Amino acid sequence: MKVRAAMKPPVVPPGSLHASCVARDGAAVLLLGPPGVGKSDLALRLLARGFALVADDRVVIEAGRARPPPALAGLLEVRGLGILRLDHVASAAVALAVELASPDRPPERMPTPRTPSALGVPIVAVDPRAASAPDVVVMALACALGQVTQVAGAFAA
Repeated sequence: MKVRAAMKPPVVPPGSLHASCVARDGAAVLLLGPPGVGKSDLALRLLARGFALVADDRVVIEAGRARPPPALAGLLEVRGLGILRLDHVASAAVALAVELASPDRPPERMPTPRTPSALGVPIVAVDPRAASAPDVVVMALACALGQVTQVAGAFAA
């Protein structure tokens, strides 16, 4: 019987966030939430919609840019499959933060605009279990970048 040595946990910088991050055309979307809420799963679904992986599990933010800790660069956890090594972008400018809602705290139907002081970018709440979650993120990013005008809700003026 073979005994496998336990893997040492990767060393991550002290300023990192527990988050996942994807980007499209240089604009990064941070996926925030507690462990197990679905950050990696939503990142995987966004990759299928043309986004690029920036980081999974830990994200380092420096001067408004997101990047992976070196030990985790290009790694994505796919529940039920394992940890995969994928192409990734080295860094991207943070344009949007998405707070993944837990089942006991669903997102508001008509949210008011809010900006987290720590990140300085718009933040929206999304139910990661919803089939439309990736599309909601795509629309929220378009709103954050000024490509879509919103009449009422999270990005309304």
